[in-house]
Amino acid sequence: MATTRSAHTVWEGNLLEGNGVVTFDSSGAIAEQPVTWAARTQEANGRTSPEELIAAAHSSCFSMAFSHALAGAGTPPTKLVTSADVTFQPGEGITGIHLTVEGTVPGLDEDGFVAAAEDAKVNCPVSQALKAVPITLSAKLT
Repeated sequence: MATTRSAHTVWEGNLLEGNGVVTFDSSGAIAEQPVTWAARTQEANGRTSPEELIAAAHSSCFSMAFSHALAGAGTPPTKLVTSADVTFQPGEGITGIHLTVEGTVPGLDEDGFVAAAEDAKVNCPVSQALKAVPITLSAKLT
């Protein structure tokens, strides 16, 4: 069954001096979050950005896809720690995403872990949605 998740943003003012608030409508699990252009292009200062939200979505989706693939191959992970770094260049847009994953996977060697991580990187639904952006990966067993 298909699911739809929703969020909305209320923005006030112009791009450089304005500000907005992102509301997570579907779950309500995350409090409203402030967004500004300065938080997107300079220091965050307690505000989020579209890139940080993409990083959160990508790291969680990748972790789910990787865990599922490992379990399906008979080597379920004990733990995966994934981070996503989304690079934004004003005037160009999002120029790259780098995933870093460290994991504890009994019965799997380093080469198998890296190969499975590469496969998950390509096949996770968020990676599929972001195919226009170069996505790189660092993976290692802990």
